[in-house]
Order: sequence, then structure tokens, then C-alpha cells
Amino acid sequence: MSATSGTAGGKRYGHGLVLGKFYPPHAGHHHLVRTAQDQCERLTVLVCAASVESVPLADRVAWLREEHPGAQVVGAVDDVPVDLHDPAVWEAHMAIFRAAVPRRVDAVFTSEAYGGELARRFGAQEVLVDRERTLFPVSGKAVRADPAGCWEFLGPGVRAALTRRVVVLGAESTGTTTLSRDLAAHYRRRGGVWSKTGWVAEYGRRYSEEKLAAARAVDPDASWADVSFASREFPVIARRQDAQEEHAARLGSPVLFCDTDSFATGIWHERYLGTRSEETEKIAALTRRDLYLLTDDADVPFEDDGLRDGEHLRPWMTGRFREELERTGRRFLVVRGDREARLAAAVTAVDELLAEGWYFADPLPENVRLPGTGEA
Repeated sequence: MSATSGTAGGKRYGHGLVLGKFYPPHAGHHHLVRTAQDQCERLTVLVCAASVESVPLADRVAWLREEHPGAQVVGAVDDVPVDLHDPAVWEAHMAIFRAAVPRRVDAVFTSEAYGGELARRFGAQEVLVDRERTLFPVSGKAVRADPAGCWEFLGPGVRAALTRRVVVLGAESTGTTTLSRDLAAHYRRRGGVWSKTGWVAEYGRRYSEEKLAAARAVDPDASWADVSFASREFPVIARRQDAQEEHAARLGSPVLFCDTDSFATGIWHERYLGTRSEETEKIAALTRRDLYLLTDDADVPFEDDGLRDGEHLRPWMTGRFREELERTGRRFLVVRGDREARLAAAVTAVDELLAEGWYFADPLPENVRLPGTGEA
């Protein structure tokens, strides 16, 4: 069936192709893919990543599959430099493209000036979509230069990968919830992209409340002293904590504040059971965090809220958190003083983190001036 003869489903083209680096994917890319899907019976999205680039090919493929479940998204490593003047370079690229997409292509959808030549080499029709980027004024280069400034153009998966994750942890009754909430509120007040700054509650506390409620359902006089934990419960808590964190990172601003995390859950396993949990520590190693804020126990009076019994253990807990943060090479700051002093110190540390920006390795150099046009 030809590209112009119509298709069984009433689409204009049989098989369409969208090709790019997607480094990383953004709203302009998604508009291109959706436009192609509207016009094609079947669509292939080919993600081409160079080995020097710092966003894994597998991540880009996964993000695009999530956004476009109706398309076939495939990936290929393409370490051939880009030179639109050189037919041999074109053929080297085309060998990679054809290996990844072996079936006939009827239409190539692109927003690039070289789309016509790419379509010609596929024996397909070029469909140019929003070449001037008027609908979505964004590019992969702009995102790499300033992710926060392009945040509105990023999908949930990319946001989760780029979000700076700040965890507040500490011993019982040392102000972790207060500080993490205060931080989230502080950044929301900055407005703009920061207005959606997220906060993740401590799942372990909810879990503890449910255990105490279950004990009281059996014995109305039960107290926290009657509640015990088994080792198998801590990986459950850690996974749920991480799931809540991941969900919040997909929806919020470029920074996320968490009241504890799965790394801290491993220390709580020590506190209650006296041993380390290898399974919990493996879970903690799966997620990147950018900054830890350790709340010192010395400046906060102990308050028994019905789920606490470890006032005497607070210095030990603070020490263990610090030892493990240092041992594992995590970036952290110990915060001390009253509520205002802690918040001020924490904001300074977070602002320093954000000022460092995001690192993306440079893509392969490109020589993209089209012969005879002077257009790049």
C-alpha cells in the first residue's frame, strides 16, 4: 500500500517514523509523535543515543513508551558524527536507522531542516511539523542548559529523573517533619515553577499508627510498648516510602522534600531489631538522593506523642545516621538551633545545590549546515 493511496483505518499513511536523540524528551517531541500517530496506521519512534551522552538510552525509550503507548518505540546507539555534507556519513547513519527500523517507511515526521533528505533516503514522504517551534518553544539543548526554566515542557518521567531530592532525617522528636514541611512551604512561596514543590510524608509513621490501631482493636488498653516489629516489615516500609517519593517527584517542581527515606528506614531497623537489614539497604541503593539534612537531637525537647519511646536513644540514633551518611558518601548537613535557624541553614544548603545546576554531557558535535542553503 502506498503512502498516498489511503489505509484501512482511514489514516493518511501506513507506517510513519519519528527519529531523534530525545536528549531528553520534551513537549515538542511529544507533539511531533502525537501528530504522527494521528496520521499513521502504525508509528515507529526511533531513539538514537550516542555513547558519550549522559542520559541512558533505556531511560529515553522508557519515557517515550510511557507517553506514547500506541507507538512502537525502539532504541539504537549511534556514535556516527553528524555531517550533512558527507554522503558517506549519511549512509553510516542510515545503516543504523535501517537496522533498527527494517520495514518500509511511508512518511518521516520531523521538525528539522534535514527532514527532507532523511525522508528521501528512506524513500518516504517528509511531513514537517512546527518547524519554527511556535507551539512549544523548547529544544533538547535548551532543556539541557536550564531544566528548571523548561520544567513546564517536561513529562513526568523526565521530571522524576531530574528532580533534586532533599531528605530530612533524624532521631525521634527532632523536628524532621517540621523542617521538611517548612522547606516545602518556603519554596512554594517563590511561585512560578516552584509553586508545585512537593513534600513526602513519612510512611513509617502511618504504618506505626496502623499497627497500634490493630493492637488496640484486640486490647483497647494497648500502648506503643505492646507493639513489636519483624524484620520483614522494614522492606515493605522502604518500598512504600520510595513509591510515594517517586510519585511526588513526577508531579512537582525541580526540588522535592522528603520526611525520611528508605535509607533512613535501614537505620530504624537497627534501632528496633539491633541488626542491619540487607534487603532494606538494597532498596535504598536504587534511588538517588541529592542532599540529606540531619536534624540534631540536642536542640529539640523530646515529646511523647504515643508512638515514641526512645528519648534515651536519640544521641545514638543521631550518631548512627551521621556514621552511615559518611560511610556511604552521601551529601549531608547537620542542622541545629531553633526552628528559624534550622530553616535558614537548610534553605542555604538547598539553594547551593540548585545553583550547581544539572549536568548533561555534550552530544557529538554536529555539522548541520545544509549544502547550498547556509541554513543550520
